Amino acid sequence: MTKNEPRLTTSPIGIAIVCFDGSQPTSIHGLTDLFNYADYYAREHSGLDRAAVRVTHWRPGAGDALECSFDSLPGPAVVPSVVIVPGCHIKPLERGAAPQCARWLTARHAQGAIAAAVCGGVFLLADSGLLAGRRVTTHWLFAEELRARFPDLYVDADRLVIDDGDVVTAGGVLAWADLGLTLVDRLLGPTVMHSTAHFMLMDPPRREQRFYGNFTPRLQHGDKQILAVQHWMQSNYLEDCSVAVLAGKASMSTRTFLRRFTQATGSKPSEYHQRLKIARGKELLEFTRDSVERIALAAGYEDAGGFRRTFKRVIGLSPAEYRRKFQVTRAPANAAVG
Repeated sequence: MTKNEPRLTTSPIGIAIVCFDGSQPTSIHGLTDLFNYADYYAREHSGLDRAAVRVTHWRPGAGDALECSFDSLPGPAVVPSVVIVPGCHIKPLERGAAPQCARWLTARHAQGAIAAAVCGGVFLLADSGLLAGRRVTTHWLFAEELRARFPDLYVDADRLVIDDGDVVTAGGVLAWADLGLTLVDRLLGPTVMHSTAHFMLMDPPRREQRFYGNFTPRLQHGDKQILAVQHWMQSNYLEDCSVAVLAGKASMSTRTFLRRFTQATGSKPSEYHQRLKIARGKELLEFTRDSVERIALAAGYEDAGGFRRTFKRVIGLSPAEYRRKFQVTRAPANAAVG
């Protein structure tokens, strides 16, 4: 054990997974397996002849209580070190849909447990009040809804895992694995975490969700003039999309247009235009084998170097790295760029 490794206590570390109605079985059972692997490697590396981790599942019961439906090490109940909300099926829970779970989470957190959530499960953790004022992540597709429901949160959907000390959140349907490895690193140390990740054929939890997310413009905002401009930009992203031009199309002053566009879409016009062009670049990198120079031109960049820099800043990967990771066709090298 190195000086950076946590010292294992005489009692197993308790991991409690909250199994609400509609929770994702993949998250529940995947996390259970992951912590069982971590337990094996913790014992192997430390020479322990006892379990290092105890995983329990909790489901709504009578009253405000949750009942234990699974225990990897049956015995007297203990306060868990971590409580985890798994992901949801397809879409997040409605607000107030699982009040028993929310109250139970709050009580365990008050007793000192780390509160963690995956993907749509972040909505349940937010419902409990434990995320107020926090920096959190969730699935990129749910980010706008999370911001709308809980405006006091700082939602950073580019991040796959955000560790905020006593609260940890993860985005993405399969981000339970990244969350689990992050917790293993904290509770059992980097040696056990790396052994667990190696066994699961996973990279350590430093990936970013923005590699995978698509630009999904906010369209249901009720401002018809701004929506018309958005539709025009979608089809004419290669045209001049300066504020002056766009304001003219909306029949507004530049000041009014800038205010209303930002309020409606959540982005400044220049940022919005940039994301449209980068989205086109991503598509061409995935589905053609054209050079980055040709793709840059097709995406509206006169300078391939500028395209590379912007792509790297927005997506987190260079165009070449993105292509290696995500290209899905073997298009001929001279395929036309539309």
